[in-house]
Amino acid sequence: MDRPDPTPWLLLIVSLPTSSATARMRIWRALKALGCVALRDGAYLLPSGAAGEQALRDLAEECTGEGGSAWLMAVQPRSADEADAYRQLFDRSHDYAQQRKAWKDANRSVASQSASELSRLLRKLQREFDAVRAIDFFPGEARIEADAAWVDFSKRVQGALAPDEPHAAKGHIPRLDTGKYQGRTWATRRRLWVDRVASAWLIRRFIDRQARFRWLAKPSECPKSALGFDFDDAAFTHVGDRVTFEVLMASFGLQDDAALTRLAAIVRLLDVGGEPVPEARGFEAVLAGARERLPDDDALLAEMSAVLDSLYAHFDRESVRAKA
Repeated sequence: MDRPDPTPWLLLIVSLPTSSATARMRIWRALKALGCVALRDGAYLLPSGAAGEQALRDLAEECTGEGGSAWLMAVQPRSADEADAYRQLFDRSHDYAQQRKAWKDANRSVASQSASELSRLLRKLQREFDAVRAIDFFPGEARIEADAAWVDFSKRVQGALAPDEPHAAKGHIPRLDTGKYQGRTWATRRRLWVDRVASAWLIRRFIDRQARFRWLAKPSECPKSALGFDFDDAAFTHVGDRVTFEVLMASFGLQDDAALTRLAAIVRLLDVGGEPVPEARGFEAVLAGARERLPDDDALLAEMSAVLDSLYAHFDRESVRAKA
């Protein structure tokens, strides 16, 4: 005999006056964003969970506040088959298929779009993908395939934003003496993007305050006397799972700086992917806009250095407060 699913589900039954068309639409959109499934008009099912339950309670209160009625209850399947049928209602395969089609369509125009257009496109599609993943309560093969497709698509966009991205080198990162790296010429690929602009700021702010920069049309143009960074075979580039910014931090003993570590998380996310960081999209948007306005990389570095200075000050203040 099948055992019933021990986990209860949430069922919200609502009714609103016909005159409350605006409230009806607002509540329907909120229920859709939560990932609820409509069993029939006015009856919405959701897997149990503290966050979902509170959100449904809030919507129930809103319904009654609009002069309607609402009942929130816990329901339980009577068998394993019935529980499986409930889960099937939340299959997101169709949503993922639609998104993958959108990515395929967007792929055709990647090469012809500007940096700011590409950044906006990537942020928009990322938000849409995140929204589906947030309500994919029972992820399966479709989620795995979508994750892989998203990695491929986002790498293509990042490649258009920052061509000639370096491949990760192998080996350890030796600790270097900052005193031997003063007043040097540092070189990287021109048309700065996330890792390069952040690394250049890090060099001038924490490693070599008299640093001079040379922006290269291609890595092969790097002078032998210059310290290359963020391209294949450069003195400082990706090592293992660390981006150039993180390699520079490790090379010059800056890993214990909590504010720099938070900046590194932004750089990592935008350069190769990583854990979500709230400030990342804002930084990316500012950088994309600055690249559109400022064709000169010296001017671009100066403008983004002010942004990075401000982010560093903010993170540093928060780290001090956390220790207090």
